[in-house]
Amino acid sequence: LPTRRTAAASALAASFLAREDASHLLVVGAGAVAALLPAAYRTVRDLRRVSVWARRPEQAAALAVQWRAEGFNADAVTDLPAACGEADIISCATLATEPVVHGAWLAPGSHLDLIGSFTPGMREADDACFADARVFVDTEEALEKSGDLLGPLSRGVVRPEEVRGTLTTLCKGVATARRTPSDRTVFKSVGTALEDLAGAVLVHEGSLTR
Repeated sequence: LPTRRTAAASALAASFLAREDASHLLVVGAGAVAALLPAAYRTVRDLRRVSVWARRPEQAAALAVQWRAEGFNADAVTDLPAACGEADIISCATLATEPVVHGAWLAPGSHLDLIGSFTPGMREADDACFADARVFVDTEEALEKSGDLLGPLSRGVVRPEEVRGTLTTLCKGVATARRTPSDRTVFKSVGTALEDLAGAVLVHEGSLTR
């Protein structure tokens, strides 16, 4: 359940933050959460291509095979900078402690989803990913827990008041997601018990209808 709700939260955020015409998803990582991301994103955007990069190319290749069996136009990539520049949505699900994705690689209008870095010692994105981007978090707790945010905040790349909103304010329509198609957006999640509760409720309600 935790892996599914994590993927679902990313897709929910992307429903607000990714461009309406976003069709190319790049997944960075090849673990349990990464494997679920295309199915989650397919519920909110018309995915025409899904790419995957992993430190071990054989893992990326195996995941691409799995996704093709699930009906996706999927491929494994080895050139991460080029892949980031081509993708509309980049979703990172790793346990990295040093930046894997660099802001210089990201195209205008792209959406960056950061799932890893749920402790101060973990990082998936460099400071440039946050500079001049519209930054959102799942909860304000992310500002205190994630190495992805703690570093840029301490260096003044992003100020707390420049974080545009949370998943809650997006869902309520209080936060403004995009202003223009060229805006870069970033969603940083660290997980919350509320997401676990929502997932458990859905599972329970589903069991009652069977």
